[in-house]
Amino acid sequence: MDFRRTTGYSRSKRGRGATLILRQLNRRVGAISDELQRQIQALSLEQVEALGEALLDFVVIADLETWLQAHATS
Repeated sequence: MDFRRTTGYSRSKRGRGATLILRQLNRRVGAISDELQRQIQALSLEQVEALGEALLDFVVIADLETWLQAHATS
């Protein structure tokens, strides 16, 4: 069995990615509210990776909010 294909591994990788993204966002645009943190932690791995690239263009927290509205799934 390939452990990388398990759901737990995928969640763990996504969680680590979200943690890194949150730290980068804090440095880039300032403190991130609990609600925005929850939204980011709920993203898929692919969405977390896309956010990691997009955040390089963010200047203010509104940029993050706009991105989340456009890319987050309900």
